[in-house]
Order: sequence, then C-alpha cells, then structure tokens
Amino acid sequence: MAPRWDIFCAVVDHFGDIGVSWRLARQLAAEHGLAVRLWVDDLAGFRRLCPDLDPQRDAQRLRGVEIRRWRTPLALEPDGVADVVIAAFGCRLPENYLDAMAARAPAPRWINLEYLSAEDWVASHHGLPSPHPRRPLTQHFFFPGFTAGSGGLLRERELLPRRDLFQRDGSAQAAFWSAFGAQGAMAADMRISLFGYPQGRAAALMRTLIESGRRIFCAVPESELLREIAPLFGRAGFQPGDNACRAGLTLGVLPFVPQERYDELLWACDLNFVRGEDSFVRAQWAGRPLVWQIYPQRDGAHWAKLEAFLQRYCAPLPAPAAAAVSDLWQAWNRDDGLDEAWRAWPAQRAILEAHAVRWADGLAQAGDLAGNLVAFCAAGP
Repeated sequence: MAPRWDIFCAVVDHFGDIGVSWRLARQLAAEHGLAVRLWVDDLAGFRRLCPDLDPQRDAQRLRGVEIRRWRTPLALEPDGVADVVIAAFGCRLPENYLDAMAARAPAPRWINLEYLSAEDWVASHHGLPSPHPRRPLTQHFFFPGFTAGSGGLLRERELLPRRDLFQRDGSAQAAFWSAFGAQGAMAADMRISLFGYPQGRAAALMRTLIESGRRIFCAVPESELLREIAPLFGRAGFQPGDNACRAGLTLGVLPFVPQERYDELLWACDLNFVRGEDSFVRAQWAGRPLVWQIYPQRDGAHWAKLEAFLQRYCAPLPAPAAAAVSDLWQAWNRDDGLDEAWRAWPAQRAILEAHAVRWADGLAQAGDLAGNLVAFCAAGP
C-alpha cells in the first residue's frame, strides 16, 4: 500500500495557501506515488483554481488526490490518521485528529510547512523539531527557500521542459492568446501580465504604461483590479474576453485560469507582476523578469522579506540593472515613484531577461520542495 499523506489547508486568501497546497498534493501523488488527502476548509474558494471541483461535495477525487472538506471536529477516517501529516502554513490541526495522531504507533511524521522567505535565518531553522506541549508528538518545521539548506521550491519534473518548448514555439503562444480573444498580444513590443492585491495601485501602473510611448499589451486575469482600471478606459467594468485600448496600451481581460494555464500566461509574457507566494514562485520558474507584490503584514515584517529576496536576486546583476529591479519593486509595493522607476527599467530589459533564465536554472539545482519533503520524511526522526 502506498504511504498515506494528509495535507491540511486553511484558505486564508483564495489563491495563495490553497494554490501551494494543491500543487504540492498533485505532485506528491503523481510523481511519488503517494496516497494524498487534501483537507480544505473553503471549497468554494478552491474552485477558482480547480474548476472541476464540486464545492458541494464533502469528498471527491481529482488529479489523483482525494479532496475532503475540513470541518471541526473532523470526521476521522476508518483507516485512521496518515503516515505523514502536513499543516500548511502553520494552520492548527483539529484537536481530535491530534489525539488520533498521538494514539498511533508509530506516530506519524508531522510537518509544519512554513511560508517562503529568502531571509538568512531560514537555513538554520529548516527541519528543526518542536515537541507538542501536551501530547507525545513532535512537529518539524519545513521551510521553502532559495538555497541548498532550505526545502527548495515547488517544481514538477516536466515544468522546465514544458516551458522551454512553449517559449520556442511562436504558434503555441499565438494559439494561447487567441484562445482568450487577445490576438493583438503578439503584435506588441512588450507583453505584461498583472496579478496583484487590490490596493489602489493598478490604475497608477496603467497610467504609467499609457504614457510610456510603447506598444504594450497588458493581460489582467479577472480580479478586483479591474475595478481600479476600468475608469481609465471609460468603462464601468470588464468581462473576460474584453479588450480596451488607450494610446499604445492594449488591455486584455482574461478569465481566472486554472493553474496550468496560468503557467502558460507567465511563459507568454515578457514581464510578470505577481503577488503572494504561489504566483511569485511560478514567475521565477517562467524565466522572465518579474515584479513581486509581497503580502502586507501588520507588523511590517514583509519589508524585511522583500529586501532579503531583492538582495539575493540582484546580487549577480550590474549596478544599473540591480537598481532598476529594486526601484520598480519598491515603487510597486510602496506606491511611490512608479513613473520614474518604470522609465529606467526598459533600458535594462535585455540584461534582466538573461538574468531571469540563469536564476531559474540556478534554483533548479537545489532540487524541488516535494522531492525534498519526501526525502526528509523518509529519513525519520
């Protein structure tokens, strides 16, 4: 019988935590032959990433993964708890499930899958144990990261070959844009994708692109950002498939696509604005320049995370290119100086495109998160 793994995900934002958990679950099942159950507390939100999902069903099987509705208290399965239990991003496991884990002999491997960070302390904390204060259980912290001393990043075995094939095939890219009614994309000097938090900055970016004097196609998946953008084009709103033009900028509205097609969107663009964790990682694997909007935290801890990644990412770059990246990222996250930062970026485009490919190749040398996780759990205490 295949080893059984349970992944628990509390959906904090519809596309971040569940995006990572769903990718991980699929990869563990497909590439490592594991019996994976994914417990999710918000199936309606999950459906945006997986249109085949029926949010009314408490149990269903998709892509080799058993998906369960997470209710509290949890209805325990007849076959008991899994061999490996993953609490995604520090979510609290149900108390009755913890009791069942404690009663199992041997106790399951319990993993706290943490958020991604490029900060220096990650390597020293990765894999550390934390005994439960009341039960005979120990959880281990597993940190995704950008170095060999971390858990690595999610990357399916075929991802980079698929990317390379797509990016070499102009007809495949044209077919991608045509499928979404965005035929004008291939004629643009630059193709940009925009996925971000609704913080009032999308309109400022659109104004900057309109005034740039370049032929730009900007693809925006269906989201709340469109409310900010619509007035600039004299529209009350947009629907998927809509296109709007102003000066040299063409806006293309895409439906909210499944994860596999979102990868293709990133591959088809020359610059990707992304947010949070899941799209941030996928944009790096795309081998294209990117701009990251980090998830804001009340205590301001996100600024240290942003700076830590910028230091790593920009370290190999010549000073003007490093400044162009840092200034644009800071301007996008702080909503200050966007026009000036954008004016400096195109001059460094060729350098940044080559760097994005080298960066992705370097990340691939550290293995992938799913494989590293399987190896860590197989090694035992």
